Amino acid sequence: MHTKMEPVRAELLKLSQGKGCSHTYRRALMNLLRQVIPFDAACCTTVDPESLLSTGSVTDEEVEIIHDSLFEYDYLRKDYIPYHQLVKAVDSTATLSGATKGQLTRSARYRNVLSPAGFSDELRAALMYKGVCWGYLTLFRRFGRPLFTEEERVFIASLVPVIALRLRRSSFAMPAEIEAESEVELGILVLDERLGTLSTNGIADRWLSRLRKWERIDGTVLPRPIRVACFRALSVSTTTTSPAKSCVHLPGYPYLTVRASKLHGLEHAPRLAVSFETAGPADTLRLMAEACELSEREKQILDALIRGMSTKELALSLHISAYTVQDHIKSIFVKTGVTSRRELVWRLFSRFGVV
Repeated sequence: MHTKMEPVRAELLKLSQGKGCSHTYRRALMNLLRQVIPFDAACCTTVDPESLLSTGSVTDEEVEIIHDSLFEYDYLRKDYIPYHQLVKAVDSTATLSGATKGQLTRSARYRNVLSPAGFSDELRAALMYKGVCWGYLTLFRRFGRPLFTEEERVFIASLVPVIALRLRRSSFAMPAEIEAESEVELGILVLDERLGTLSTNGIADRWLSRLRKWERIDGTVLPRPIRVACFRALSVSTTTTSPAKSCVHLPGYPYLTVRASKLHGLEHAPRLAVSFETAGPADTLRLMAEACELSEREKQILDALIRGMSTKELALSLHISAYTVQDHIKSIFVKTGVTSRRELVWRLFSRFGVV
């Protein structure tokens, strides 16, 4: 094993135990990984655990140039090691060279996207923790570098649960306050088939600005959660129920639900409509329950607390003792970082729009 791997692993474990901005964490993660696994470009994205669509990426410029083409091969075409397969695999990491048995030209993504951009190999990891995916990590190597080794893939695989847990923790926080009032109206953005903007309203413009600031991209770039939702929408047939939707948590704002759908009209080429709205109670509580790792019983009790049920009413409806109900409530407090039922309900109502 590479002599630097264990010291860097220790640094990565320490880094992943910290708190703070997910964007900063992912950039630091990529810098540490580069010390033991040389790569020329990388992308680390968080995802909505239900739809597996991006909620924001930290992406090197060389990858950003080809990002839309990579999305196309993950959502509209068939090729080796797509992320939706890695999420379901026993081992959620793979290299393109390994998947093609060293014959990279078998991959259309390699022939049409990676090779023209100067990249030779790709290492992918679906960031899984206890069966739930919280993000994707992709590393790239240019021509002239060795292909990714099995030792390097195994090293990344050993870190997957640690990275995923850190992303899960940063995906939900019970804030003391938010920076702005929730948008009441629906934001609408209409795009052509090449994701060029055709029309938009003021609400959508404000959300676009916030998303660009969060992803640290300029005003000419369409935020990645929107692009990915659009590619999913383009890939969905009339018989498919996969949602082209993700719930994004921007610090200081309630959860944002981004939805994309195809529009059918007189033109031959499809148009795309993207909507922006504050996430509803079901999505907010779903994400909170996943991020805080609430048990099924705790989810039931949280839902009842939101509806104002007393401990006695909960005990009767769930056929358990009042003492057991109190134990579950205390566990919910610990996991969500509050100290009382009143604080929990107030934070959910005032900061996340749960009504």
